[in-house]
Amino acid sequence: MGNNVWRRVWPPAVSFVAFVALWQLSCSIFKIDPWILPSPAKIAVHLAEDAPAWSRHLAATLRLVLSGLALGVATGIAVAVVLHLMPLVRSAVSPFIIAFQNVPIIALGPLLMIWFGFGLTPKLILLTLVCFFPVAWSMLAGLGRTEPHLREYLEMIGSTKWDILRRLELPASLPFLVSGLKIAVTYSVSTAMWAEWLGADKGIGYYLIIKFKGYDITAVFGAVICIVTLSLALYGLAALLERRIVYWRPRSRAGRAGDAK
Repeated sequence: MGNNVWRRVWPPAVSFVAFVALWQLSCSIFKIDPWILPSPAKIAVHLAEDAPAWSRHLAATLRLVLSGLALGVATGIAVAVVLHLMPLVRSAVSPFIIAFQNVPIIALGPLLMIWFGFGLTPKLILLTLVCFFPVAWSMLAGLGRTEPHLREYLEMIGSTKWDILRRLELPASLPFLVSGLKIAVTYSVSTAMWAEWLGADKGIGYYLIIKFKGYDITAVFGAVICIVTLSLALYGLAALLERRIVYWRPRSRAGRAGDAK
């Protein structure tokens, strides 16, 4: 298993190291001004020096992301179950949900600020709406992908609709739910950035705007690195959750062969 993990890790690790080395070398050879493109070394030094500021803002963004993600996932699961159990409601409501999902954030965000002010509420609503759709639609698809013969067996032994949902449909929908969660995690960080740009006094998005207006390009690159790192960390946690709760999913042939070796 260790060899298999190493084979998956080393190609992107080597590519990342080569990219950073090429970036650093290009800045040194061509004498690129830091206000145009700072070198990785300068960015690392700035991140270390300004750690108290950006870490405080990053923590605020993380709290916002986790709160909105939790609300979006909970709402998505609840709506998916309701729409699955009530096909008539699903037919009536689905077009509105799909249409609402296509409203651009650039239009929805300012409206929420007008309606709910510049506090935490509009940001949470925006994050909840963005995270809700992929979770709800992925889980709804999973609830309808159960094995027909298993459903027929449960109905034959007298299981109620709720028993079928609990014993068959919910477990079958878990892989789809986690897939939707991974998409929602990706959207949540970028949405939080946009919400903080609209109006905030803390958060890594707010930090990014302040540094950009001050033409501190090195700090801007540092903020971008923080944002990307946060996104990758949350996605990694979602992928780990998938491995933990969807343990029965068969792995690829290559993975099994690596473990056998």
